Amino acid sequence: MQTILSIAADSLAYGMVLFVISIGLSVTMGLMKVVNLAHGAFAMIGGYVASYATQQMGLPFGIAVIAAIVCTVLVAIPLERLLYRRIYGAPELTQVLMSIGITFAIIGIANFVMGPTLKTIALPEQLQGPVDLGFRSIAAHKLFAVAVGIVVAGGLWLLVERTPFGVRLRAAVDDAAMAEALGVKTKAVYAISFALAIGLAALGGVVGAQLLPIEPYYALHYMVTFLVVVSVGGAGSIAGALAASLILGLVQTTARYLAPEYGEFFFYLAVIAIVCTFPNGLLGRSK
Repeated sequence: MQTILSIAADSLAYGMVLFVISIGLSVTMGLMKVVNLAHGAFAMIGGYVASYATQQMGLPFGIAVIAAIVCTVLVAIPLERLLYRRIYGAPELTQVLMSIGITFAIIGIANFVMGPTLKTIALPEQLQGPVDLGFRSIAAHKLFAVAVGIVVAGGLWLLVERTPFGVRLRAAVDDAAMAEALGVKTKAVYAISFALAIGLAALGGVVGAQLLPIEPYYALHYMVTFLVVVSVGGAGSIAGALAASLILGLVQTTARYLAPEYGEFFFYLAVIAIVCTFPNGLLGRSK
């Protein structure tokens, strides 16, 4: 029983980290119809900024998180205006090729500026020690990741489903020309949505750095993982991305506990089984 509870605790933390990072990609794919495979690269940028802020500048962790989000969004804004805006509505292959090109460019810059070594983020004292849950102790930063995931899920759902901005975004997605005719500034809506998605990627990169270490090839190592979460959950579905993250996090963690020699075999076996059963994702809409 203790092993089961330990697996459950660790898989919840890992799943929430996947969710916080992947939900931004779900927004761009499901709501904006943009296949942005450079999403992990922006999470990596956020991790690098937070690492530099805490290790070299000695800033508090909270300030480092804010700096990571702001700096990553500032990097993404000109890319959205100069590059991504040109591929809204373009064929998916065009989007994939351009975003992969951006990924390799960011990787090259990261290697040149930050060096080829793994970077760590200095955690505050409150997140360093273990927390006793009764059945076992769990690292405080994992509980923090779970809390962040819950807040992100609730806040994003409220934004999309219960605010005027959410209404404009869904209208622009369903029929951009009609929304524009009715006075919705679709370009501004897309720009804000893109910035939000990138900010969430940066947040996830920082929060999950203890589980998904920040290094120059981070964007490539986890590119497929983030894309798989969105595909399994259903692009554009917040609940679907959350469910997919938790299920795949459970499968991955269980495999690491019980059969580490098989690597990620069971992870991708679960992906294949779910996609075959739910072609549009767990909670995706039929096309």
